[in-house]
Amino acid sequence: MSTRPQFPGDPSDLYLRISYDDGLFDTPQADTLERWRVAILHRQRVHETGEGPASTGNCSTADCPSCTVEDTTVGSMTFFRVHLDRGRNAYWAMEEESEELYETAQALLDPETGWFTSEVSGLLEYVGSALLVMDRVTLAPAWRGQGLAAVLGCEVIHRLMAGCRAVACSPGLTDLSSQQLTDRSEWDRVNAKITRGWESLGFRLYRDNVYLLSPTSPDLEQARGVLRGRLAELGASWRSGTS
Repeated sequence: MSTRPQFPGDPSDLYLRISYDDGLFDTPQADTLERWRVAILHRQRVHETGEGPASTGNCSTADCPSCTVEDTTVGSMTFFRVHLDRGRNAYWAMEEESEELYETAQALLDPETGWFTSEVSGLLEYVGSALLVMDRVTLAPAWRGQGLAAVLGCEVIHRLMAGCRAVACSPGLTDLSSQQLTDRSEWDRVNAKITRGWESLGFRLYRDNVYLLSPTSPDLEQARGVLRGRLAELGASWRSGTS
């Protein structure tokens, strides 16, 4: 039986576009919260025949003049870098931004000071002062089910965690469009699978579904190597099924 992953394209051709829009607002809120947007893109070579696009399997060479490159958006992520040492009180800045960020602030920050609570500080090494929050991760349905969210999320965390003392997330479903999750047991199964994916990076439950990860955790670096290997395996498996 074939074990080729059921993706619409080679997962090795996924890549990330990470951006930060600075509105140049001279406000304490803008100094405290940075919203980072991540586009998950799939780059595909398309062979143009006289009758329309076809598989690049029709190409005789890698530099076939009839091939064009197309980028398709297959998902997105949103991260917040929360600066506890500048601007306004971070606790209340997060409360004002969204309910999800407020729940994270309630678990981790002191409302009086806007800094990590003494209990949270005791769990973290002092390697920075900011908090990185993984707010939302979305993948198109055709790309789900093989752990790609963890693979891609790990890469973004590595890009954005410099100067951060902690990384936080609240695993769970945010895309409620699926009609397959009407059964409670199935809902719980999918949520548990999502949580295991983030735990594989080193996230551990702290309180009220808020998970914490230290940027200095050896689990994170180890997981990155494992997940990159997993992505390479998925790509090789997908390509072997098209040959």
